[in-house]
Parts: sequence; structure tokens; C-alpha cells
Amino acid sequence: MGEREIEFTYQESYPKRLDKVLLARFPELSRERWLGLIKDGFVSVNGTVAKKGGQLVQRGDRICARIPPPAPAQLEPEPLPLKILYEDERLLVIDKPAGMVVHPGAGHERGTLVNAVLAYAPEIEGVGGEVRPGVVHRLDKDTSGILLIAKDERSHRWLQEQFRLRKAEKIYLALVDGKPPTPRGRIEAPVGRSAADRKKMAILPPGKGRMAISEYRTLEGFPRHTLLEVHPLTGRTHQIRLHLQFIGCPVVGDRVYGRQRPTLPIERHFLHAHRLSITLPGETHPRTFESPLPEDLAEMLETLRRSGG
Repeated sequence: MGEREIEFTYQESYPKRLDKVLLARFPELSRERWLGLIKDGFVSVNGTVAKKGGQLVQRGDRICARIPPPAPAQLEPEPLPLKILYEDERLLVIDKPAGMVVHPGAGHERGTLVNAVLAYAPEIEGVGGEVRPGVVHRLDKDTSGILLIAKDERSHRWLQEQFRLRKAEKIYLALVDGKPPTPRGRIEAPVGRSAADRKKMAILPPGKGRMAISEYRTLEGFPRHTLLEVHPLTGRTHQIRLHLQFIGCPVVGDRVYGRQRPTLPIERHFLHAHRLSITLPGETHPRTFESPLPEDLAEMLETLRRSGG
């Protein structure tokens, strides 16, 4: 696909942000893509190159834009195994195994879920950005479970909006050390980058970081551990792990935010993205997808039950 050129006049009676005007008129491109085009000088208003997406557009303003074809992603397709829970022409619902990184980064240039998906569905190349094509949301390397991959820009934007507006309900299963203060509860604590270690996140004082909210309920109790169902209402990095540590119940096996020496013989943290309810593009009612506990976590639970905890 070659370069596209668009030109139109803004007709609304009230001022509006340039990026929102472009997104509303051409929703097949994500907001991130429009912001990138504006930043790179591909958009002009009344003949003057726009400087930022927040620039206000007035009635009668003439907007022009050049849309170059997406630069080829420097990602190599790899035919790795994928467990697909659902697929249609718009998206993939994947059951991600623990130990698989979602997208390439420093130290993980190959063997990621994105590399595998590019081999399976080459059409996702460039969707939502070149670095993380198709990725709607992420899971930590050692967190298993449900992950969405969009196959086109419109679906990518739709699904991300569901998460942003908190219309997507995510349910995780977590085995934690100890027992929470109440059988069910709500944790509200802001999350941000740790000042002591910039590679880690941390719970920050009120007024700092980004507000994060998680709800939990007890599914099963053991003498020294508790199986919880956790519902994060926001999607901050490492939110569940931090929130559970915050109430004195770190996730079993979490060597970053929990105990350096796990209380059970486990090779990764016991956190699994178990269920996701979300309205798919073009539909009006949410669908629910479930991923059962993987074998290693299921066996650990059975061992606890047999031994009495």
C-alpha cells in the first residue's frame, strides 16, 4: 500500500483536539498512529504544519495529512506453538504460557508471542504500532493466561477502548502467602516507578503515581496460603503483584515483589489470567473467554489439598 493523502474541512461548531478530529474521521488508524504522524510533520492545519495532537481545531479549518505506508517491522516471524482459544477475522484470543515474553525487547529479541503470531497471522504487521503489532494488552513474562491480539487497526482501537473505559472484566487466579485481612476486599493504592530501582514498580504515596484499584475474594484457604480471585479495575504495570504484597499477601513465587525464597517449590509466580469478558468489535454483548489453570499451578494446588496445606 502506497502513501495516502487526505484533505477535509472541520465542520463542527465547537473547538476540538486535532488528534480526536482525525481519529473520529479515520478510525482505521489508532490514536497512537495519528499522534506519531503529527509529531513527524505529516499533518497540517490551514497550511501550517501541526506541532501537537492537542492543538485545537476550529470550525472551517482545513486539515491535510499524508499517511505513509507503515515502515516494515523489524520483527522476524517464528513458527512457535500457539494455543488459540478463539479466532475470527478481527482478533485472536490466545492462552499465553508462562515464560513467554509478549513482545521483543532488550534481551528478548526472539521467541516472543509477537514473533509467533506474525508467523501465524502475517496481517497483524504494523497494527497498532511497529514494536507491538496487534497487542491489545500485556501479561508479564511469568504470568500465564488470556491475551488478545487484534488483526486490524479498527479492532485494535475498539478493544483498547474497552479496556480504557473499564468495560473489559479481567479475572486472575493468585495463590498468595498468608491470609488477607478480610475474605474479600478492595485495594486502592497508586502505582508508579520505584525511586530506588527504576526497573521495578512500587506503591507510591497518595498524589503520586497512577491510581490503581483491585478487588479480590477468597476462593480457598490453607494454613499458610490462600487462593484468591482478583479483579483489577485498572491496568497498571505489575498492579496485582504490588497490591497483594501491599496487604501482606505476596504472590507465591514472586521473587521481585514477594519472598526471595518461595514458600512452595515453584519455578514462577502463581498468577494466571483466568477469565476475560469483553465486547468484541461490531458486537453489542460481551463474550467471556476462560483459560484453565496450567498444569504446574493445578498440580501445586492439588499437592496443597492433599497435604492439608
